[in-house]
Formats: sequence, C-alpha cells, structure tokens
Amino acid sequence: MSQSYAGLWIRVKAFSADYLVISLYIAFLVAISILIQSVNHRILQPLFGNPLSGQLSGFVLITLPVTLYFTISESSSHQATWGKRWQAIKVVHNNGERLSRIRALGRTALKFIPWELAHTCIWQMSDSNQEPSPIILIGFILVWILVGIYLLTLLLSSKKQTLYDQFTNVLVVRN
Repeated sequence: MSQSYAGLWIRVKAFSADYLVISLYIAFLVAISILIQSVNHRILQPLFGNPLSGQLSGFVLITLPVTLYFTISESSSHQATWGKRWQAIKVVHNNGERLSRIRALGRTALKFIPWELAHTCIWQMSDSNQEPSPIILIGFILVWILVGIYLLTLLLSSKKQTLYDQFTNVLVVRN
C-alpha cells in the first residue's frame, strides 16, 4: 500500500490552524501580563528587563509550551496536532509507526530552530539603540537560509520531507 504524502499547501493550512491555537495562547499570556502590570507595573521587570532574562522567559512561557503541544500531539494516538487533524494528515515514523515522544521532540526542536534563533536576535537588538551588530544580521540571514532549506527540501523530496523530517526519519502523510 503506497502512502500519500502531505505537500506544501496542506501543511501550510495545518500549521496556520495550529498557529491560531498558538496565537490564542499568546493572547492569554498578554491578557495576564496586562492584568499583572495593572496591579504592579514593576513585577514583570525581572522576567523581561534585559535580553538574557527576556529570552529565557520567552522560551519558558512560549517556546517550551508550543514545543510540548507539537511533541505531545504528534506522538499521541492521533499522530497529529489540531491543525493536522483538521487537514486529515498525520506524522509517522518512516516505517509507518507512531512517533515516540523523543523522536517527536527532536523533530519539533529542529523545526523551531529558525523561530528560536529569530527570537534570540530580536531580544539582542532590544537592548541597543544602535544598528544591529553583524552577528545579529548573520543570525537573521541564517534564519532565512534555514527556512529556505526546509522549504526546498519539502518541495524537492520525493516523499515531501523537510530536512527536519529527513533527519528524524519522519513522514507527514494523508489519513
């Protein structure tokens, strides 16, 4: 039995739906932070007062929960996030089996490297009124290179695998 692999547009639609979930979570965090700020405007200063604490707080409050959402969803019995379920696609090991949590975590971590690198560059820029340093510019260039590689590998692969799918021996298939 041959698999029908999920291509670019169905994956974009699925991720867009997942991003809606992520956006609702971020809106909740913003509402909570506004509430906290209204009680005491200095209470969040230790969390976001400098680039290092801001990056760490952002990682713990946003990146880590989003990573867990993808990891737990894609290694569940559904083998899919909410967006993937909506688009009737799922994530499987190359042998067709459900992903282990470790494999799903590895795939998600590789997928989000550009996202986290962009956040790191933005936080480093937030501490300066000057032009971004060459290292920050190189970081942003690397973000777009990685995104381009992920896109090209998806488009050129016979099994429609991104680079992070290939590294983790994963396929995204239609149900």
